[in-house]
Amino acid sequence: MKTEFFIAKRYLFSKKNISFITVISAISILGVSIGVAAMIIVLSVFNGFSKKVTTILIGFDPHIRIEAVNNAKISNYESLLQIINAADVPDAAPFTQNKGMLATKEVNKVLFIKGVDENKIEKVSGIKNYTNFGKFNLKDNGSFGSIIIGFSLANSLKVFIGDTITILSPVGLEYSLTQFVDPITKQFIVSGIFDSDNREYDSKYAYISIGSAQELFRLNDNVNGIEMRLKDINQSDEVKKRLQSQIDTSKYNILTWYDLHKDFYSILKVERWVAFVILSLIIAVASFNILGSLTMTVIEKKRDIGILKAMGASDKMITRIFMFEGIVVGLVGMAAGSVLGLGISLAQIYFKIYKLDTTVYKLEALPMDIRATDFIYIPLAALLLCFLASLYPSMRAAKQKPVDSIRWE
Repeated sequence: MKTEFFIAKRYLFSKKNISFITVISAISILGVSIGVAAMIIVLSVFNGFSKKVTTILIGFDPHIRIEAVNNAKISNYESLLQIINAADVPDAAPFTQNKGMLATKEVNKVLFIKGVDENKIEKVSGIKNYTNFGKFNLKDNGSFGSIIIGFSLANSLKVFIGDTITILSPVGLEYSLTQFVDPITKQFIVSGIFDSDNREYDSKYAYISIGSAQELFRLNDNVNGIEMRLKDINQSDEVKKRLQSQIDTSKYNILTWYDLHKDFYSILKVERWVAFVILSLIIAVASFNILGSLTMTVIEKKRDIGILKAMGASDKMITRIFMFEGIVVGLVGMAAGSVLGLGISLAQIYFKIYKLDTTVYKLEALPMDIRATDFIYIPLAALLLCFLASLYPSMRAAKQKPVDSIRWE
């Protein structure tokens, strides 16, 4: 092995004169380096956006949610809580979620009214951490309830802390149309405004106490679901399977944080794979250069091959010489590309070279997230392509006949 590697290294790096083949080999190394670096940088950007979005969503969404099938109500949620506690889930809390209308003197807005337990909400959601104005207080103030709304919603309703909002229940509206009775309404005082960096949450969700929600939507003591938060989010699928074995899945849906936004995460995954495949073409082009340069090297070194064979070199030895040459190109390219990709990614993270328009985006600069797996799979993919490109020239070199090679050279 040492002999083959020594000869391969001499062919690559010990040439006295710079020939056309040397230039092609240098271009091949440069192509592999750029391909590996580009792939690492682009996938780090995808990772950065995915991490940022997941952080925002998980700040509000639970790690696991149990809902009744077909939007039915859950009446025996206490028994479900016992099963959840037995499954080693540290935090769980019931909730209600229904559509209602928020009305002020000037504006009406239909959105989701979420009823939560003020004493437990902090354990299953990060809503309190995002309440930037006022306080997260859902206690009733006389005949008035307390409500927490998003920043975008507060802006569209033109309200602030201390202002009064009326909630109109669609349940009460249905009864008013059929029986000529007043619809169910209740007035709430804005006690807090949250800013989640997510316009969908900020404009489409409002939080009230679970008691007020049960009263408004005539739920009695029923709820719409149970939310859970784990110590480690990566255990969500494992806990989901554990709960599915103990809970009747024909009556209840058990959803993880991934399931709640499955379409979005699926799109991100597809985009990541598409980017991986497209950028692999850069390395593939460099691999064709390797194939070309090695083929010409075999032609140029025809006499050397004949002498080596005459001295007793086997076909396998000749094959390994030129195969090692292709592998060395791949190793140098993947090492240089990994260093270049890491350097540019770190520069973006610490110095924010590529900035974003903060009036359009919620981010100051292009997000990057460096993952160790990218520095394993991407260089290995590049090395594999270089290895495959070196197969044909190597086998062609092994088929050379020593007598003909020496005679005509």
